[in-house]
Amino acid sequence: MLSYQHGFHAGNRADVLKHAVLHALLGQIAAAGKPVLYVETHAGRGRYDLTGEQARKGGEAETGILALHRGKPPRALKPWVSHVEGRGMKDYPGSPALAQALLPPSARMIFFEKHPAEHAALAKAVGDDPRVQVKHADGYSGALKLSPRSGEQMVCFVDPSYETSRDIDALALWTPRALKRWPQGILILWLPLFRDGREAEFGEYLGSLEDCIIAGARWPVDVEDESALEGSAVVAFRAPASARDPSHAIAAAIQSWWSSPAANT
Repeated sequence: MLSYQHGFHAGNRADVLKHAVLHALLGQIAAAGKPVLYVETHAGRGRYDLTGEQARKGGEAETGILALHRGKPPRALKPWVSHVEGRGMKDYPGSPALAQALLPPSARMIFFEKHPAEHAALAKAVGDDPRVQVKHADGYSGALKLSPRSGEQMVCFVDPSYETSRDIDALALWTPRALKRWPQGILILWLPLFRDGREAEFGEYLGSLEDCIIAGARWPVDVEDESALEGSAVVAFRAPASARDPSHAIAAAIQSWWSSPAANT
């Protein structure tokens, strides 16, 4: 489907967990000092204006990054929150922008985005960064055609829209193929947590494939909120061992934050 545009949801609570953990993971990967081939299968537009029309329409950032910005963020989230605040809320960094900022000059980055408008915005957002290629193509099939060069660390981030159950089915089929395609590659998946628990079986399946870091958190559900979501998680295969504790600390901190009065003021 080509209807999903993340600008309506940028900076929301699901993004907080996703981007804070990704920020920590990319920092640890960069610290390893190896050349990196970083790939995104569903890149979006890369940067978002949280004061713009799309973001204001649903106001989802109000209970996400903007609540953290107004309050006192937990210690585990401060590195990511400081990074966002350094850019300003008119230039909120999606995952491609985080990769550009955190990965070294030697890194190669390939961003796939199938939505025409999102692809055009992404191509503009990455600027003249010689490390980056932006491809208007299906990310699942395109990514599997790629191989790291000798000495490169393969890293792939997967963040589909999950608009329908078919998205979970597609990722369930794709993930073992990717793990086999890149035997030493790092695979990072974002997973929404739904009120009806539809992702539970899929999460158990992912955990059975290989040892992985699972960092997730849920927020209190407002009975008047019609959203199907109640949380967010990141699953990372073969990530640096040093990233496990920071990832879990971020998830625990944001779970506690969401349960506190400060998160809702």
